[in-house]
Amino acid sequence: MRKITLLLIATLFVACGVKQTQTLLSNGNYDAAIDNAINSLSSNKTSKGKQDYVYLLEEAFAKAKARDINSLNLLKKENNPANYERIFNLYSQLRNRQERIKPLLPLALHKEGRNAIFPMDDYSDQIIESKNRLSGYLYSNAKKLMNSSNKMDFRQAFDDLMYLDKLNPNYQDVRALMDQAQFKGTDFVHVYTKNETNMVIPARLQDDLLDFSTYGINDKWTVYHNNKQKNIKYDFGMIVNFRQINISPEQVKERQFVKEKQIKDGVKTLLDNNGNVVKDSLGNPIKVDNFKSITVSIYEFTQFKSCQVTAKVDYIDFRNNQLIDAFPVASEFVFDYIYANYNGDKRACEDSYYQYFDRRAVPFPSNEQMVYDTGEDLKAKLKSIITNNKFRR
Repeated sequence: MRKITLLLIATLFVACGVKQTQTLLSNGNYDAAIDNAINSLSSNKTSKGKQDYVYLLEEAFAKAKARDINSLNLLKKENNPANYERIFNLYSQLRNRQERIKPLLPLALHKEGRNAIFPMDDYSDQIIESKNRLSGYLYSNAKKLMNSSNKMDFRQAFDDLMYLDKLNPNYQDVRALMDQAQFKGTDFVHVYTKNETNMVIPARLQDDLLDFSTYGINDKWTVYHNNKQKNIKYDFGMIVNFRQINISPEQVKERQFVKEKQIKDGVKTLLDNNGNVVKDSLGNPIKVDNFKSITVSIYEFTQFKSCQVTAKVDYIDFRNNQLIDAFPVASEFVFDYIYANYNGDKRACEDSYYQYFDRRAVPFPSNEQMVYDTGEDLKAKLKSIITNNKFRR
């Protein structure tokens, strides 16, 4: 019974696969139909249950080949260099389709007493010829684009040359042209700071903010420099304007509080409400945990100092010296240090609080250090601005 059930399931599965392949064939999705048939015939290709796939593969192959040949004839008659890529792809498609089917051959059609027919042609010459024509077209078109003064043209030239290099490695001076197109298609951004506050901005904070090697934001077509380099014409500027720095006074806050807790302190004999000893079934006195209350008085000191830095990030177009956009940014750093001492039993407070009893007062950070310590937050916000706001929209 189990074998019959499995056989029925397998039959239904094959039937569904055949119907799907027939639908693809009827809709003109010849290569998808070929994929289905090849996948089904990759195992047990001689099985009677696979005969429908052989017929479908034969038909789909013939129709796909005829369609591609007709497309090729039309494209050749148009004699348009822009068609070279399509012609090359069609010849490659014809060859690849044959190569996928070859490992399955021969495929028998039992009822007709013959093998399925798959006419195989050698497209080597056509592929080489069309690849050479496409390579020449891509090369000459890229050269034309590189005569432009528009960076977008250089970027298009780079993409064409990169495709050409994959298609036909080491073709003429493609690698050198790619380097040239990459450089001329790149937007160079000069990043610098301005201090509009009445305080000194730590030099190391400015260095850290402008160390773009730690940001990971240089992309294919945008490079940020904090130091201008010779022989580079900068397209855009990004100015980090420090507007205001507020530093709070040094403060020490004090507070006193009491903690109380019940802790286990040995065992005692259980007594009833009348003060009599409670015994178990064997007549032995019952022992229970004895608890006692402990308290601790805590004297807590909190050293506090804060620093707020506000800034504005300006995007400048150096081509016309116009402001593109401006983004406000603010950052805060808080120095918050707690230490404490106590009288009583420290077990009355939480274990996590013990760390404060081992501390003593520490020197407050300097104003310069406080400003510097806002740096990590400022860098994160600056990176977010750059990532989410490109110079070219």
